[in-house]
Amino acid sequence: MDPGALIGIIIGAVLMLVSIIMGGGVQDVIAYIDIPSMMIVVGGTVAALLVRYPIPMVISAIAVAKKAVFVKFGPVEEEIKRLVEFCKVSRREGLLGLEKEVEKINDPFLVKAVRLLVDGSDSDALGDILGTEIDKIKQRHAMGKGILDFAGMVAPAFGMIGTLLGLVQMLKNLDDPSKIGGGMAVALITTLYGCVLSNLIFIPIGGRLETLSGKEILAKEVIMQGVISIQKGDAPMITEDKLKAFLQPKDASKVSEEKTEKAKEEK
Repeated sequence: MDPGALIGIIIGAVLMLVSIIMGGGVQDVIAYIDIPSMMIVVGGTVAALLVRYPIPMVISAIAVAKKAVFVKFGPVEEEIKRLVEFCKVSRREGLLGLEKEVEKINDPFLVKAVRLLVDGSDSDALGDILGTEIDKIKQRHAMGKGILDFAGMVAPAFGMIGTLLGLVQMLKNLDDPSKIGGGMAVALITTLYGCVLSNLIFIPIGGRLETLSGKEILAKEVIMQGVISIQKGDAPMITEDKLKAFLQPKDASKVSEEKTEKAKEEK
């Protein structure tokens, strides 16, 4: 798990809470809690999502957002080293020798790729099947980001709707000036809720999902290219060079440095 998202949300919430306390004391915190305003912003956002998207898509987007917050992907360099080891095994024992490696793998995509390899799929079949799987992952992530972006767009709008409703209620009490200030404060709270949800939750998590999606897709493409290279019978060094092409130069050099250090240790 990468705690960055939760840490960021907690820091944002704590800073706002501290600023409220510094401005008016602990008792002022109660003034910022308004259940009807929460109902308008949260309920309105959920309602808009259900109008815009089918229920299964909204539920799946929640799962994707949860994955963006709680799942941490390992470095691609580790996948490259593992695939190079698989290449060595296949050269030494044949493709069937990879069958025992499946039990050590936790990544379902890599398990599927290795099983296709062991079953004798050619390079074209591997590219078609794994490429289609990658496209499905891209579509799922794009859908999740789209839903989060939409929620980030409508949450402030429902905050404004709540403010307008509050202003209507306030204007009904113009004959009592003592109620105007409190009514205005409550009316503005809904806008605050909408802005916080949009700019601290929905939009940042959507952006984080896009970033993590790029990392995951890169890892999947490395795996696909790796198993295709193994199927073609490429030498481990050739396979490594092909996979390092997916990395930034500084990351690719790290793989080479680690390989050199390991060779020295073996000597």
